[in-house]
Amino acid sequence: MSQKRNVSLTSYIVTPKELSDALSKNIHTKISTAPRIIPLCASWFSPNDPQGRTGQQVFREQRIPTARFFDLDAVKDHDSPYPHMLPTAEDFAKAMQQIGIRKDDEVVVYDSKELGIFSAPRVGWTFKVFGHPSVHVLNNFRLWVEQGYPTESGEVEAIIEEKAEYPVPFVNPDMAVKFAEVRDIAKDLEKEGKDRIQILDARSKGRWEGSDPEPRPGLSSGHIPGSLNVPVSELLNPQTGALLPGEELRKIFESKGVEPEKPIISSCGTGVTAAVIDAALAEAEFGRADDRRIYDGSWTEWAQRVSDNARFIKKA
Repeated sequence: MSQKRNVSLTSYIVTPKELSDALSKNIHTKISTAPRIIPLCASWFSPNDPQGRTGQQVFREQRIPTARFFDLDAVKDHDSPYPHMLPTAEDFAKAMQQIGIRKDDEVVVYDSKELGIFSAPRVGWTFKVFGHPSVHVLNNFRLWVEQGYPTESGEVEAIIEEKAEYPVPFVNPDMAVKFAEVRDIAKDLEKEGKDRIQILDARSKGRWEGSDPEPRPGLSSGHIPGSLNVPVSELLNPQTGALLPGEELRKIFESKGVEPEKPIISSCGTGVTAAVIDAALAEAEFGRADDRRIYDGSWTEWAQRVSDNARFIKKA
């Protein structure tokens, strides 16, 4: 019978000290059935990374002891033409079994020290979509290293002791927004009362305005009509790559004209950094949790699917 853990992380965003303290009190063995705290590396680099880095490469080079690796390019909808759409519930469960995560594990997702907060919030959000009971995001691995907490290195295969049983989860359909709904919202934003739902875009100002190109060849830049530009870089400390404190994040959202009493949809290029906005909203306690959603396909899907570019792809 499972034993109840005597220490638990209480907030979604956790500091290196909080994680270290929790891990020190969460000793488990191969035969233990007690819930575990599992650090989960979600490091991901874009395909056009100038140094050609990969998440698995930096995971092997340096990671939190006992950490597992989540491959964002593998755990996704492989039938979709868009890069990082959510996987099926069956595929998510299969991935958890292969990684060695159990349903009652407390998962703490983290990014590479090279990029700071980037892809971990997307993986944390994915766990939430599939109803994992306890998931957190570390703020962040760069600080973990700089503050002298332990790390280890080695091949990925050496980390997994055994596969875990993970039941096929229930999917929360209310957390992700699909293209058709965003299109209807964009149409509504052209009418009276257009501020009913807010769409926040994490891409850079130049891409949002349409003055800078998208990194994907042939994809138009610009933005969804009525959307607000909240570049993800403005939500992070420029030295550490960590999320800013909640009060600072709140002031940023207010300065962008975001209203906490209205529903919010976060978007970006492929649905990855939209989750950074979502995590920042949570850290700032800005808006109701059940009124915050992510447009899974984001700009890559939008720019390829809209039929009237002049109407649905706005510039500046």
